[in-house]
Amino acid sequence: MRDELTVLGIETSCDETAVAVVGDGVAGPQIRANLVQSQLAEHAPYGGIVPEIAARAHLDHIDDLIRRALDECGTDFDRIDAVAASAGPGLIGGLLVGTMAAKGIAWAAGKPYVAVNHLEAHALTARLTDQVAFPYLLLLVSGGHSQLLVAIGVGRFVQLGTTRDDAAGEAFDKTAKLLGLGYPGGPAIAAAAEGGDPRRIPLPRPLKGRSGCDFSFSGLKTAVRERVERSPPSGPGEIADLAAAIERAICDTLIDRTGNAVAWFVRHYPEGKGLVAAGGVAANVRLRRRLAALAADAKLAFVAPPPALCTDNGAMIAWTGLERLRLGLVDGLDAPVRPRWPLDPAATARAEKGRGL
Repeated sequence: MRDELTVLGIETSCDETAVAVVGDGVAGPQIRANLVQSQLAEHAPYGGIVPEIAARAHLDHIDDLIRRALDECGTDFDRIDAVAASAGPGLIGGLLVGTMAAKGIAWAAGKPYVAVNHLEAHALTARLTDQVAFPYLLLLVSGGHSQLLVAIGVGRFVQLGTTRDDAAGEAFDKTAKLLGLGYPGGPAIAAAAEGGDPRRIPLPRPLKGRSGCDFSFSGLKTAVRERVERSPPSGPGEIADLAAAIERAICDTLIDRTGNAVAWFVRHYPEGKGLVAAGGVAANVRLRRRLAALAADAKLAFVAPPPALCTDNGAMIAWTGLERLRLGLVDGLDAPVRPRWPLDPAATARAEKGRGL
């Protein structure tokens, strides 16, 4: 294995078509190209992602993005070392578009193919941006996932907690829709919350104060819906107050559950030095500030990638492919897509036996 490696990464697991080229060598990781084609306009009229529309949009854009990414960094298929693609979890139509493109390139160019777990790509982004050492505690929060995990190594994760129902990102999306703020909900709620009073409207903090590291956000969504139906916001000021209350409630819940995980982590992994936040919700500025304070109290370094690398992107796929390539973890061209692909498969069995961490 050469010291200098370059990997092409393709991401199509949800509603962004993304392609990147990432290198690593003596000078450290380098994002040489990172292109994202958003589908916000296509899905906005529906207030959420329509899988069939997403898959067709990926087909429309994938070839052009691959060509542009290679042109931008002045390389070609002959000079890359592997092709990586998000193979799950995600929407199966989109996953098929990206993985088939990657497999076709790998076959034609005679390069290794790496099937990347989209969640692991989020988890390892902090190693691309900040070279965080294993083990570290990870809060993974996005539209479809809310999890607390210990990242022990590439492909090695221990789940401490997950959502019992809805993810934090979904709570942002659905409550933003109730307020007529549009999609995606996280940035919309954060913008609307500016100047609002988060204390004026009481909202629940599901599971706050309880033991364990699991999450629950369905009750919060229900509380917001009932509030809006009972007393619709009458103007921008009331919308700002309600948006601020929603953002505070979600952040309070995430901080409370993460606090339990931090206490567990420092007891069981005293060699661990970091708390990492990843996923789209990790771009929230107020959440970042509070996580940084939580980490400082526990004498942990807090790392969150730049907002553009928190949301779905090709760089995280290329980097994870590169990390796996260095370890010889490549896949055959018959590797399947996996709409469900947990980072810690044993977590479900532990929970069923009542042996949660």
